[in-house]
Amino acid sequence: MTNPSTPFTAHPTRRTALAALAAMASAGAWAQAPAAKFPTKPVTLVVPYSAGGGTDIVGRLMAQRLSDLWGQSVVVDNRTGANGVIGSNFVARAPADGHTLLLVVGSHAVNPVLMKSLPYDTDKAFTPITNIANSPSVLVVQANGPYKTLRDVIEAARKEPLGVGYSEGQTRLTGEMIRQAGKLQSTGVPYKGGAPIMVDIIGGHLPMGVTSVLTALPHVRSGALRVVGVADTQRMALFPDAMTFKEAGLDGVESLSWYGLFGPAGLPAPIVAQINQDLKKVAADPAVLKQMEDQGAHITLTPPAEFRSFLAAETKKWTLVAQRGGIRAE
Repeated sequence: MTNPSTPFTAHPTRRTALAALAAMASAGAWAQAPAAKFPTKPVTLVVPYSAGGGTDIVGRLMAQRLSDLWGQSVVVDNRTGANGVIGSNFVARAPADGHTLLLVVGSHAVNPVLMKSLPYDTDKAFTPITNIANSPSVLVVQANGPYKTLRDVIEAARKEPLGVGYSEGQTRLTGEMIRQAGKLQSTGVPYKGGAPIMVDIIGGHLPMGVTSVLTALPHVRSGALRVVGVADTQRMALFPDAMTFKEAGLDGVESLSWYGLFGPAGLPAPIVAQINQDLKKVAADPAVLKQMEDQGAHITLTPPAEFRSFLAAETKKWTLVAQRGGIRAE
């Protein structure tokens, strides 16, 4: 029997058991502890293209809804230039705490194909969060201009050089894909954003342009622009008269405008998971779903791992287009 006056000394086995119980209790306390609050301050959503384009439209819709959900301002910051590189570099250098995010389109995966030197490693400098939405790239012309159908454009571009506006890497290579498939004399004309392309086509200064549905749609609805070609396997309900390129005899012209959300490298997995879950809450709102669908965009919200695989496949696809066209990184 233990002497009550003698200090208690646990048997080694008992000490081990007590230590294990203490560890379990500690783990339970951590498991029950609430996750760190995010966001704790206003969030900057960098859109590295001009205001008014498709990416900007998606960004502002998501920013508004996330602001309401988070109780913190989500501010869209249009940092344009260098096919999205300037804005992307800003995010790559930002703290990996979720308060600076990046919304880009296909150029993000295409820039390594077209640019010799980037200020960041595209694969390593960012954390893929999700592919928010997809919509087909489209070919647009002036509504009252000389081209009424995709076949009109193809016929004309086989006879003489015609300028094709593009605003970033993917729209550039989509134009090149069309040129290759149709054996056209078209020439790419670079712009800093989709909105300026629309202005020049409407004004008669540019014959046609490759852009996103979201960028073109307001001008189509106003009667200023006409969509003649859809870079997908089937026509769109929004533009029932616009052919797919396959219908016009051009095989293999498929190009999705995708809207991808990223954070800086090292963004903690719990924050990535929360942003994904919160975007799903936003997308579950019938009003948001309808607004996106009315603008030709299909919400996808792919998991991070699936999004990363998609990015690799896109880079491979556009690398082949560039090689066939003799386009070298500059």
